[in-house]
Amino acid sequence: MVYLRARIQRNESTSFKLIILSFIMGKSRRKTIIHEKLVITDIASEGKAIARLDDLVVFVTNCIPGDVVDVRIQKKQKNFQEGIPTRFHQLSPLRTDAFCSHFGTCGGCKWQSLPYSKQLEFKQKQVADQFARIGHLQFPEIEQILPSEKTIHYRNKLEFTFSNLRWLTAEEINLDEPYGREALGFHVPRMFDRIVDIDTCYLQKEPSNELRLFIKRRAQELNIAFYNQRTHEGEIRNLIVRTSTTNQLMLIVVFAAIDDTKREALLSSIHTHYPDITSLNYVINTKRNDSIHDLDVVNYAGMPYILEQMEEREFRIGPKSFYQTNSEQAYELYKKVRDFAGLTGQEVLFDLYAGTGTIGLFLADRAKVVVGIEYVPEAIEDAKINAELNQIEHAHFYAGDIKDLLTPIMTQHGKPDVVVVDPPRAGLHKDVAETLLTTDAKTLVYVSCNPATQARDLEILCQNYRIEKVQPVDMFPHTHHVENIVLLKKMDTFEKP
Repeated sequence: MVYLRARIQRNESTSFKLIILSFIMGKSRRKTIIHEKLVITDIASEGKAIARLDDLVVFVTNCIPGDVVDVRIQKKQKNFQEGIPTRFHQLSPLRTDAFCSHFGTCGGCKWQSLPYSKQLEFKQKQVADQFARIGHLQFPEIEQILPSEKTIHYRNKLEFTFSNLRWLTAEEINLDEPYGREALGFHVPRMFDRIVDIDTCYLQKEPSNELRLFIKRRAQELNIAFYNQRTHEGEIRNLIVRTSTTNQLMLIVVFAAIDDTKREALLSSIHTHYPDITSLNYVINTKRNDSIHDLDVVNYAGMPYILEQMEEREFRIGPKSFYQTNSEQAYELYKKVRDFAGLTGQEVLFDLYAGTGTIGLFLADRAKVVVGIEYVPEAIEDAKINAELNQIEHAHFYAGDIKDLLTPIMTQHGKPDVVVVDPPRAGLHKDVAETLLTTDAKTLVYVSCNPATQARDLEILCQNYRIEKVQPVDMFPHTHHVENIVLLKKMDTFEKP
């Protein structure tokens, strides 16, 4: 509200002032509910904190257990409410100092205020709670969560946004002197058109910060207009930085409509100052969304890909390729998948939601046949390239809808002995889950980045399978996200419920 009132006082159009004033007046007429001195007792899914008011559950953002806060309610339901803290009466003894100056404004790394050991504890508890509450599952004691060796500089990919609508701090709003409005950074939570200008980000190793700051400064020197996400005007939109454990670096600069001379000047400057960039690319995006998956990527300098390595396997990563964002922890994840799969070299292995084939190819030397299915054709092309790169001839990859392809592929290659599934956050389509029940695979290994949808899917799969092991893995320190691996074994007829 302070921000909106401050904008009214500045040189905004009359129509804008009327819109904002009506918004403020409308908000003021609504009945504001504030619960005072609620004690935060637990952490829920999606990183929200929990407080209780008699029989009512109140979900609160940006709090941790032990905080005592006043909460302004933003959403009311019959059995619960959601709100934000407006005043802290007491800070939790669990709290620790955040290491990033952008903490609380930037939408990432929201658990910096929790010691890492506590983050792991809450993530493990989240898996158990969702399996019991959502899936109503019977499961053995959950294995101790695998921590990430790195808690900073662990990401291999970051995407930054150029904007001429930089998010202003409260201090800046109250200043009279002019301030720059251009930003290169991350979106403010729940605000598509406001960007936090990032000075130092601790998620990716150098030269990520150095590169970003250089490119921002050089774009300003060249008078390249930063993009406006609301009006869709401007000349430069996004910057994607990808790194690898092989110390290779990929840069993708995404322009809107821009003069060729300006574009060449910026790219030439980057190449001159950073000649060791492995892969320098650009994209022209004149759409109204930031996705580049349907656009051409132009390789300006270097190779059109970088290489990642895991044991003796090499994986070629193009500008649009998917690869697990925490490379080192992905290796620990895949090793655990390999243990759970229990391959002896004689099995037919199906890798569903195969992406670029990394899991299937990582396990290939222990399987007789590997079959990967993925609905994104470009990813399957990457998988085929990676199979050829690693001289793996017994791996076969298919693009299409899994529920449609699974039965005909089983006719061609035989029914799988082991199936690994690693779906997106939405989990398995119900038809895919039910089709899996027909495969007669003795072993299923379900890898998930969302234990809630995983629990839902397991309720279907447990018609024919029993849960043998549950292994959480922390891929993203300082966030609420948790990866989870479940080993399922086919039940005999007399075991089925």
